[in-house]
Amino acid sequence: MTSTEWSYVVFGIVLVTAIVFDLGLLSKKSHIITIRQAFFQTIFWVSLGIGFFIFVWLEDGRTFALEYISAYLMEWGLSIDNIFVFILIFSYFNIPERHANRILLLGILLAIILRVIFITVGITLIDRFYWILYIFGAFLVYTGIKMFIVNTEEEFDAQDNSVYKLLKKFLPLTYEGSSGKFTIMIDGKKHYTMLFVVMIMLAATDLIFALDSIPAVFAITQNKMVIYTSNIFAVLGLRSLFFLLRSVVQKFKYLKEGIAIVLIFIGVKMLISYFGIHLDIAISLLVIVCCLGGSILFSIYKSNLNSKNIKNE
Repeated sequence: MTSTEWSYVVFGIVLVTAIVFDLGLLSKKSHIITIRQAFFQTIFWVSLGIGFFIFVWLEDGRTFALEYISAYLMEWGLSIDNIFVFILIFSYFNIPERHANRILLLGILLAIILRVIFITVGITLIDRFYWILYIFGAFLVYTGIKMFIVNTEEEFDAQDNSVYKLLKKFLPLTYEGSSGKFTIMIDGKKHYTMLFVVMIMLAATDLIFALDSIPAVFAITQNKMVIYTSNIFAVLGLRSLFFLLRSVVQKFKYLKEGIAIVLIFIGVKMLISYFGIHLDIAISLLVIVCCLGGSILFSIYKSNLNSKNIKNE
């Protein structure tokens, strides 16, 4: 068995074990997740992601390991931006706290399935038409520049959401959402509750974010194992991040700018490869860490500074 095959086997074992552990012990129905529990769950998922990085380094070498951790950190940083939209969705549909845990878990598992399909299609297209990578590069540069200009959080409105419109058009919906069920019978006809709607919207929202993140991962590496594993590990940690950050996510105001810089850098890196210019993966990792880490620290600093100014007034 090759080293790559061993990596897939270890990843599969870790993934199944972690999901069973999460489903069995951490995701009881109608269980409210506290910040303390969310913190330890986040540590759990991040530890798995970092642990797999160490395994890849030992099994497959420095290059694949650095590609993996770069892709993982990129996805993790984008996840925080994703969480902000998740919070807006839960708030808009007024989902009871006791059901949030289960809905997030199911929505994220559905998102993983959709991502795997999306990644597989992307790999197939790149294998046949390598020039698509340059389109991805141009798209990332455009997306990064757009992120500086457009405030997507303020634009979010469920009534204008395409997924929500499609669900309303093709499915009988009921605004009942407190029972914890996805469907209920009304006058002998099955209706879908807001819990079902939110679960679908979470998966769809993640897939929309994947339109940015997955091309970015392709720019970092074309190694299939790295692409799949970095995406799945990062997405699996979304739920615990949601409960950990939902009360303080507004403090990460400048994270979007950090993400934008990273997307522009990776897009440019992809485009200049056409001219035979290739940057070492260590440089990409340094840029990702500095931009994401720097934007988070600057956001926290500015938030604390504003709080002090308000108190002094």
